[in-house]
Amino acid sequence: MMEISFGLTFFLRTPRRKTNIRAIYLRITVDGIPKETSIKCTWDLTRWDQKTERATGSKEDARVLNNVLDAITVKVNKRKADLIYAEETRTAQKLIDYVKGKVASRAKVLEEFQLHNDEVKALVPKEYSAGTLERFVTAKSHVRDFIKFKYRVDDLEFRELNFQFVKDYEFYLKTVKGCCNNTPLKYISNFKKIVLRAIAKEIITVDPFKLFKGKKTKTNKKPLSREELLKIERHSFSTPRLELVRDIFVFQCYTGLAYIDVFNLKASDIKTGIDGEPWIMTERQKTGSETNVPLLSEALEIMSLYIGHPLSEKRGAVLPVKSNQKMNAYLKEIADLCGINCELNTHKARRTFASTVTLGNNVPIHVVKEMLGHHSIQQTEEYAITEKQSISREMQGLRHKFAVEKASKPEVTWEAIHKLENELQEMKMKFLTIPSA
Repeated sequence: MMEISFGLTFFLRTPRRKTNIRAIYLRITVDGIPKETSIKCTWDLTRWDQKTERATGSKEDARVLNNVLDAITVKVNKRKADLIYAEETRTAQKLIDYVKGKVASRAKVLEEFQLHNDEVKALVPKEYSAGTLERFVTAKSHVRDFIKFKYRVDDLEFRELNFQFVKDYEFYLKTVKGCCNNTPLKYISNFKKIVLRAIAKEIITVDPFKLFKGKKTKTNKKPLSREELLKIERHSFSTPRLELVRDIFVFQCYTGLAYIDVFNLKASDIKTGIDGEPWIMTERQKTGSETNVPLLSEALEIMSLYIGHPLSEKRGAVLPVKSNQKMNAYLKEIADLCGINCELNTHKARRTFASTVTLGNNVPIHVVKEMLGHHSIQQTEEYAITEKQSISREMQGLRHKFAVEKASKPEVTWEAIHKLENELQEMKMKFLTIPSA
């Protein structure tokens, strides 16, 4: 896109003190927006012609200055032509920066990605979790592998990114890396944050993701049913290791806490609620949102089992929670031993609390939202997968409603219809036999 107007002017700036020796300034105007800078030279006002914007006279110093001004003019026009060729926007500020030696950075993708990851690492655990850092490290490794695979180079400049790069990267993740549909979208989302960061830093001006729209496949993340939860609760395990993991998982099912929030749960987070009963009152590490959960008897019983446990004492925590990796590995064993035909992990406990324990027992969804620490009802609705038991209960209520309505209405039969017709006929005959006045 061509600019509407362009102007380049040299002039002598009037100093505060009256003197003929003045600083020479360059003013560049693009589309009516002017920017100025000193060219670090001074000149005598009496030897300057503002109409030609050059020094007057034939002395050597005048010829040297005019050559400098001509060189700057050529330099600005060349930079302007380069911007046009690169299809970049031309602004007065860009041209002034070029004259001053502030050339636009040829920032590279992986360098900026690493800079971002270093900043995230420095803010763990204050603002980011270790899991967030791990996701960005993995996302960077995938971008690095793709650049080597596709372009045979170690890195690319941001200006080389375009819509085709994004589409090819998605295809690479699905084919070469063998990722399912939703996984590439997560990696692309992480990479997009780096690109948007580059746009904010004015490294690039065009968003290569602007036209990209990935279609997410809806997954059926079912919670445990009431029967499955009871089966896990009542199962007797032969090893204390599985007993402990089971208890922590069940505790999550009755509190809705995410793994990291159970891991960090301190005795100081257990407080007396508005009803005089013990509540968990804390903040979610992931979002920092407030979480207030009244403790059910099942959760209180599990807490009492691990008072004084060595691992709890060492960490200053309520429960002796193992690493998320070990928890999920042991939960697979528990699922096999209990005959649970689904993947058992720490996050399924949170879904089970939302759907089976609370919504399945008629706790309003806005209340569940507050206990889960969600920012919106839409987030909670993703967890609110209705069980067959809930469907059956609601349909039973509907059947009962229809039955009551049916019982309150008189039964209509052919005999009743004939009786009504006879009564109407008799009334008609009586009306016809009434003598007129």
